Amino acid sequence: MAEIKLSEMRDLTRIERIGAHSHIRGLGLDSALEARSSSEGMVGQTSARKAAGVIVKMVQEGKIAGRAVLLAGQPGTGKTAIAMGMAKSIGQETPFAMLAGSELFSLEMSKTEALMQAFRKAIGVRIKEETEVIEGEVVEIQIDRPAVAGAASKTGKLTLKTTDMETVYDLGAKMIEALGKEKVQSGDVIGIDKASGKITKLGRSFSRSRDYDAMGPHTKFVQCPDGELQKRKEVVHCVTLHEIDVINSRTQGFLALFTGDTGEIRAEVREQIDTKVAEWREEGKAEIIPGVLFIDEVHMLDIECFSFLNRALENDMAPILVVATNRGITSIRGTNYRSPHGIPIDFLDRLLIISTQPYTGDDIRKILDIRCQEEDVEMSEDAKVLLTKIGEDTSLRYAINLITTAALSCLKRKGKIVEMEDISRVYELFYDVKRSTQYLMEYQSQYMFSEVGTGEGYEDEANAMVS
Repeated sequence: MAEIKLSEMRDLTRIERIGAHSHIRGLGLDSALEARSSSEGMVGQTSARKAAGVIVKMVQEGKIAGRAVLLAGQPGTGKTAIAMGMAKSIGQETPFAMLAGSELFSLEMSKTEALMQAFRKAIGVRIKEETEVIEGEVVEIQIDRPAVAGAASKTGKLTLKTTDMETVYDLGAKMIEALGKEKVQSGDVIGIDKASGKITKLGRSFSRSRDYDAMGPHTKFVQCPDGELQKRKEVVHCVTLHEIDVINSRTQGFLALFTGDTGEIRAEVREQIDTKVAEWREEGKAEIIPGVLFIDEVHMLDIECFSFLNRALENDMAPILVVATNRGITSIRGTNYRSPHGIPIDFLDRLLIISTQPYTGDDIRKILDIRCQEEDVEMSEDAKVLLTKIGEDTSLRYAINLITTAALSCLKRKGKIVEMEDISRVYELFYDVKRSTQYLMEYQSQYMFSEVGTGEGYEDEANAMVS
């Protein structure tokens, strides 16, 4: 008899990608909007976080719209981290759209259209409508299966009750399938939308809390509904203006929401949608939720984009615009003029400016502790002291990048805790900006197409880059 070989089974674990800001959980503020020294993944930058917290509070209360905020600071001072903290603090219902300034020049549409779509993604509409629903506790489900497979469709009966009444409903094949998908059983409290036939499991009845069957820790218990089984309820849908634009665009349709290829949307479609949304607002059927649009690398925008943003912020339904840059006084893209942060003066005058400061040694140490925990790396105290010193002398980003590489070096020598020798090894293997620039100054003549500079001006510029 041939031996039966069982195929090897492997346990599949969920793969989690660790990003540069995956440790950010919020802005780390208390109820009085005071910044804690280290909370929710945020360290230092207390004044910047307090200012961002004020903006978030006003966004949540709907008291601010059409305003713009600039996060300005040196590279590696936590500007994007503050923006991510704002996104986590605002909540699920408030739209938050992110965009990099360089993205506008790589999309297959005009720059102003891409900006307009980003603006519309950051404006939410809370639509209210009344619908008829059936809510009750399931008493019994009877399903009559045909004797011969395929002879006829399945039929059945569903008995629902409230504290005041009990009714039996006839079931068709689609409703039986929907009940099976939701795994509805006797004792569950369910809701059925009469218009769409959608079944929602609301929880388990308190009367069945002592049943013999095993229940998981996440089982939710609810009271048996009272009154009539059939009742009218107000249902709230939250969508963005961009989603409404795409659904109503004849050339694309709602499928473009899944593919992401929305293309350019005609201005006439947007005007009709704005008119309809305005009618809903007057009738009390809809409510506008101004969200937040975050544009990183705002210095990459050109003069045309800044002119568009100037006009767009004056619109009645404009979101909060948060932009970030690490540039000083530099040229405005598309012109020969120089301006602070590469932003035109007239647009800069509209901005509330939040400045970020370089991190101190203590802040760098706390951030490295958080990143070691996030990346699941055990590191000795001496190694952390050395890594903090490297972060002070080079940059925080370089020190953070050494964590995983040092862990791999530790793994190679079959160690369990990252020691100073691992940090020293990867420090020698991977150059930081200063050492790389010094190396190029010494050996640039050996590189292809090298423009070897001469004179005192060149040497001063190179020394400034190293320092």
